[in-house]
Amino acid sequence: MASIICGSLAFDTIMNFEGKFSQQIMPDQLHILNVSFLVPSLRRDFGGCAGNIAYSLKLLGGVPLPMATIGQDGGVYLERLSKLGISSEFVRTIDDSYTAQAMIITDIDNNQINGFHPGAMEQAWQNRITPRGDIRLGIIAPDGRDAMVQHAEQFAAAGIPFVFDPGQQLPRFDGAELRKFVELSTWVTVNDYEGKMLSDRTGWDNAEISRHVKGLIVTIGAEGSEVWVDGRMTHVPAITAKAVVDPTGCGDAYRGALLYGLENGWSLERCAALGNHLGSVKIAQRGPQNYHCALSDFRV
Repeated sequence: MASIICGSLAFDTIMNFEGKFSQQIMPDQLHILNVSFLVPSLRRDFGGCAGNIAYSLKLLGGVPLPMATIGQDGGVYLERLSKLGISSEFVRTIDDSYTAQAMIITDIDNNQINGFHPGAMEQAWQNRITPRGDIRLGIIAPDGRDAMVQHAEQFAAAGIPFVFDPGQQLPRFDGAELRKFVELSTWVTVNDYEGKMLSDRTGWDNAEISRHVKGLIVTIGAEGSEVWVDGRMTHVPAITAKAVVDPTGCGDAYRGALLYGLENGWSLERCAALGNHLGSVKIAQRGPQNYHCALSDFRV
């Protein structure tokens, strides 16, 4: 069984600030904010939510089908997908754009400040979801705004169950739009900050959101995950990482694990446990696609 992964393919420029943002930003001066962070280390990685989730799912033995758009500079990403054994049949090249680019600064407390150029991602609406016998599952991760709207409708029309994962794109939608996403989707997953924003904009708390879908999964960082089903919450404890090096891509690693579990008919609690394991492995490595593991490494 294959899973369509709607989202971005991007190049990540990751920088580390050897201090705390909170010590450099003065709250009473935000109206004239002008700060500069010295970042001694810099690296470029393959990233983007669709690429990161596909990488995670492939490691576990799943069949990811990323659906995304890349720009004129995206040939190297296609080569990478091929080397990983990940299909690029649903990856479209937009010749007059650049591939999406993320600029990420992380401080010593693992807080992050991001800048994101969407580039070709904004043309992702050109990709279309249609029924196919081997496609049983999907996810809508952060992508072009129009693409997220259209793909949700297309998943529903095709009868393909899907996860709604709005991520950093959540602020681009109002309450009515988010309520429609929830009602079209089968599962919803957010981190705790996104969950609060989702509740605020929809007017539904976590319990109410979970009553509109088969389940709501809220990741809460070092505290693990909350799994909400029919208004009731189950806490799934975190897994202690061997090292805390770089949080970039941890959420996407978790979502790859979620898809794997759903593909195989697992309970949401078991899916969340695997997600916590995979996140703990990823955070110990720099970059979103540089960690290695297999399903046999975990007991869930």
